[in-house]
Amino acid sequence: MTITRVQTITLVSVSALLLGCSEPEPPAPELSFEESLQLQLIEAQPGDVIEIPAGTHELTRSLSLTVPGVTIRGAGMDQSILSFANQAQGAEGLLVTADDFVIEDLAIEDTIGDALKVNESTNVTIRNVRTEWTNGPDSGNGAYGIYPVQSTNVLIDGSVAIGASDAGIYVGQSSQIVVRNSRAEYNVAGIEIENSTYADVYDNVATNNTGGVLVFDLPNLEVQGGQSTRVFNNEIYENNTDNFAPPGNIVGNVPPGTGLLVLANDNIEVFGNNFADNKSVNIMVYSFVLGGRTIDDPNYDPYPEQIYIHDNSYSGGGTEPGHALLKKWHAETGENSTDIVWGGLIKEGGTVENLICLGDNPTQTFMNLGGTGEVADVSYDTSDHACTLPRLGAIELDMPGDD
Repeated sequence: MTITRVQTITLVSVSALLLGCSEPEPPAPELSFEESLQLQLIEAQPGDVIEIPAGTHELTRSLSLTVPGVTIRGAGMDQSILSFANQAQGAEGLLVTADDFVIEDLAIEDTIGDALKVNESTNVTIRNVRTEWTNGPDSGNGAYGIYPVQSTNVLIDGSVAIGASDAGIYVGQSSQIVVRNSRAEYNVAGIEIENSTYADVYDNVATNNTGGVLVFDLPNLEVQGGQSTRVFNNEIYENNTDNFAPPGNIVGNVPPGTGLLVLANDNIEVFGNNFADNKSVNIMVYSFVLGGRTIDDPNYDPYPEQIYIHDNSYSGGGTEPGHALLKKWHAETGENSTDIVWGGLIKEGGTVENLICLGDNPTQTFMNLGGTGEVADVSYDTSDHACTLPRLGAIELDMPGDD
């Protein structure tokens, strides 16, 4: 039978009537904060700003961002809190693998692993961010608080890191770095620059860590040749917390009471800092192989060179030397560590000239451990170190957020 126009209209009308009598679709279930945030991170577009409202927001899984040009912004590091106290999945709190990334004005607390990891990124701004393990120093805490690695153009500004079982503020295998106006407390390492080049670390406070500031270059890493770091105008004091790094961690070797350690790095300038009451030593510079440690990386240079330390202030400290060779010396002499301690090892064929410079007229107390810590090998003579080195230039980051 052929359907006429009238019949067609009638059928449509009946269909419409039947649809009108059907049950309404139930509303979609409301997303949790965690689901909504991860969805925003997945669906983000370059230029987006993801707002984190004030409050403590409980999260159970890692968050991740892969989209460039995104800003994550809270209402303040003590107001917008991402809490991972009940985290059940994931290796970190937030993992970012994207360029032109900004995170600011929020806190990340109690993650199973690292709090904020940024990997292989260019133009990274971390401003007014707090990472913290609220139970205090504990080997079960995550390793790193603020953790950019293999990145370029990194700004960490006005941030706080507390309770990391490795380093609170860590920048590794990276280049063009500024860490400023920040505070690191109750971490094993407060602030650490590792296997990196061209870094400025200034106007920070490092206190109550095992070691306040570390500038390391280590073997068997993809990026080596750490150099050209300035550490200046920092407050580095009372870093006397017992070392709580998990067994096997390299920073587990850092003695409690360490102000600044420079390990196997070149072209380092340390000036304008206030060192106070770091019970092991205020500043120590040494080779990776000091004390008999061996290396199996033929490309690695374990010796520090061209270290310029000048115009710092020192008070107290050195009362409980912790490095093995310092302890040996202290046991025989009963004396406190000097302001600056050098391990004393020089690469084969090298000379002491311009290896460590303390200014034209050194006034700091200084000790060369002679590579052994034996009293007979130790020297306090600064004549070989009465020199200056060319001043390193300021790091200028050509990116938004560095004003």
